[in-house]
Amino acid sequence: MKPPGHQRVKTARRRTAASTRWLERQLNDPYVRRAKAEGYRSRAAYKLIELDERFGFLKGARRVVDLGLAPGGWSQVIKRRLPSAAVVGIDLLPVDPIDGVAILQLDFMADAAPDLLREALGGPADLVLSDMAANTVGHAQTDALRTMALVEAAAAFAVEVLRPGGAFVAKAFAGGADHQLVAELKRAFTTVKHAKPPASRKGSVEWFVVAQGFKAGAATPAPVGEA
Repeated sequence: MKPPGHQRVKTARRRTAASTRWLERQLNDPYVRRAKAEGYRSRAAYKLIELDERFGFLKGARRVVDLGLAPGGWSQVIKRRLPSAAVVGIDLLPVDPIDGVAILQLDFMADAAPDLLREALGGPADLVLSDMAANTVGHAQTDALRTMALVEAAAAFAVEVLRPGGAFVAKAFAGGADHQLVAELKRAFTTVKHAKPPASRKGSVEWFVVAQGFKAGAATPAPVGEA
């Protein structure tokens, strides 16, 4: 039985059944409605808000890196909560300007990306966020491994740019490599937790790793699968 007020979408010509289901889900998603009402670009903003309410990694942050910025919801949260913070974001996709955010349209895996991010940031980071995910190919294990490679790259970058005591928060997919990634992060951070905030859809395989208390001089996390 559908809840009261549930909106149904009729299948239209040239719209597939899958796209109709997606549209219906969007119309009935309370986080989508809330994002529109509060001026956030995506419902993902509430994932960051809920994670911060639990772990408190935004408090006192002065320099923040937002990897996988598009469409900009996470950077919006940061600037609303930390108006004076320097925020640098990067994404392969174009992103509309956000006041106080330096935006780089570039593949994070490009050789030049890390140096450009450091230059734009202007000093050691207090927080590195990653909402990056690889384009899916429809094979669950392959999709998980491709996204995990991005998480590994983000973690290695975080170790290079974070100040002592800084934090790293990243989206990952549940899969065979996640436990090893957490083990590697524990070498570089005082605490490492994983969480699935309420705003993350129940059917989604995403989860978030939250690493806090960066240890100065920590070694770069090794790629998963290597000793």
